[in-house]
Amino acid sequence: MNDGDLAAVEQLERRLFPMDAWPLQMFVDELSQPETRRYVVAEADGVIVAYAGLMCVQPIADVQTIAVVPEFEGRGIGSAVLAELIAEARRRGADDVLLEVRADNPRAQQLYLRFGFEQIHIRPRYYRDGTDALIMRLPLTEGTTA
Repeated sequence: MNDGDLAAVEQLERRLFPMDAWPLQMFVDELSQPETRRYVVAEADGVIVAYAGLMCVQPIADVQTIAVVPEFEGRGIGSAVLAELIAEARRRGADDVLLEVRADNPRAQQLYLRFGFEQIHIRPRYYRDGTDALIMRLPLTEGTTA
């Protein structure tokens, strides 16, 4: 992801996460910190259809956001961007990758479970609409295949 992607990403953010959308400035701030952040986009026919971001402050990496346009779900795009974030966490020497996922989003939870994440905690009423967040962790130890 680069500055030229921000208008499209912000538009998708508002569409995909109407209650919890990040403001444009948050993405600007994230991209301004390449020493601890990595953001990626996936495109189809020159149009952004997914984006994701990682913060890594050793020894922990944290998935900041991951989104796929609904019309492109089920095509492996979410898996691809998640795999890139995990690879980046490894490159940066993280011991673990953490993330929060909505308790009412079983599709995303299944993706994370397939990659070896495990639920380690619940944050009650984490999201603006009162939905709980499940905190999940992927240990990046020898033998992990994600």
